[in-house]
Amino acid sequence: MEQRLILKQSLQWKMNQSLIQSINILQLTSSQLMEYLKEIANENPLIEEVESDMDWEQFRPEHSNMQAIGEINPYEKTMYDQLKGQIFMLTIRDDKLKAIIEFGIDSLNEDGYLDIDLKEWAEACETTLETVEYALSKIQSLEPAGIGARNLQECILLQIKQFSGYKPFVEDLLTQHLELIAEGDVDSISASYPISAEEAADLLEHIRLCHPKPGQLLTVLEPEYIIPEASIYKAEGEWKVSFYKWSAPKITLNPMYENFKDPEKEAADYLKEKYKEIDSLKQAIVYRGNTLERVIRIILEKQALFFEHGSYMIQPLTLREIAEELNLHTSTVSRAISQKYIQTVQGVIPLKFFLQSGVRTEDGNGTASYVIKKLIQEMILYEDKKRPLSDEGVKKKLKDEFDIDIARRTVMKYRDQLGIPSSVKRRKGG
Repeated sequence: MEQRLILKQSLQWKMNQSLIQSINILQLTSSQLMEYLKEIANENPLIEEVESDMDWEQFRPEHSNMQAIGEINPYEKTMYDQLKGQIFMLTIRDDKLKAIIEFGIDSLNEDGYLDIDLKEWAEACETTLETVEYALSKIQSLEPAGIGARNLQECILLQIKQFSGYKPFVEDLLTQHLELIAEGDVDSISASYPISAEEAADLLEHIRLCHPKPGQLLTVLEPEYIIPEASIYKAEGEWKVSFYKWSAPKITLNPMYENFKDPEKEAADYLKEKYKEIDSLKQAIVYRGNTLERVIRIILEKQALFFEHGSYMIQPLTLREIAEELNLHTSTVSRAISQKYIQTVQGVIPLKFFLQSGVRTEDGNGTASYVIKKLIQEMILYEDKKRPLSDEGVKKKLKDEFDIDIARRTVMKYRDQLGIPSSVKRRKGG
């Protein structure tokens, strides 16, 4: 009885380990999978080679203006590197002062704001407060304007000073009456300061052009290669799926160990365990490929109108629908599409793009939120700027022209997500 219990527990443990590995490999991209297999190969002497044919040159998007794989710069300077690179323009001959300035640059947060108190800065560099203030002024003279600010008001002020026609009262406006700027209260601003309503409106426009997080203008994300798992193309009147070889790497065994026999039981057990590891890996790779193919094929089926006619025909589609269609758990589908891309005639597209919320009609058809947002964007782009469309007006236009019936609050939500201000703020002229 005890032996059966131990056997059952051991079998259950191995099944769980195999399942965990399959789940982990499922969510890896092709490049991540290759890195993972190379790590395993370094520890498993039975693996001769991991082949994927991942030749950057054999994939070049022909129907897209996207940058081709392999042409992405493998190294980009950070915000801190770029700012330090500007120090030579300051003609700083004192190495100690240069070190203090570099310390200040390293003390900026990712948005470009100073993240340290001046006294702490002075103490850390064993210098005076006056020297630190001078060092800060040098940092604030670097590009882009606004770098080194200690708060939003100072950030905007540093940028406004770059505009011609700067007046000293602007500092008082920013520090004492920021709410007037937020509300766009032209009348109150012109009444409080020696400036006409027209000049106040012009000033507000300049302020709106200021970047609240100047550091982000220099921040460069770590470059990643975008490698599609498969290509969807039309041939002989039908849409087809073709997987790239790198999507399913091939593990080649070391021939030296094929007929290897060792009298030592310990060595034999070790090799046996390594063979099992390879078998488990192969099964996980097959599982990844099969699951990904099933998901991509159902996406092709459900989004046939997109592939045939373009982005305006994309349909609402959810994880749950795909999972139910394939009899899989939603988490499995989620892992399968995570960070995965496919090559299409519209370019290289993430699989997650094909999952769209939207508005459905009683007959099961519907319009994806992506399409509704694009329509709202176009309506507002070509509206009469003197009489801009209200959210209710957009709602009515969607219903009348496209038979899309959504609530006014949904229009407002989509408009906010697009970063489009309300009709009151969009109005121009009389």
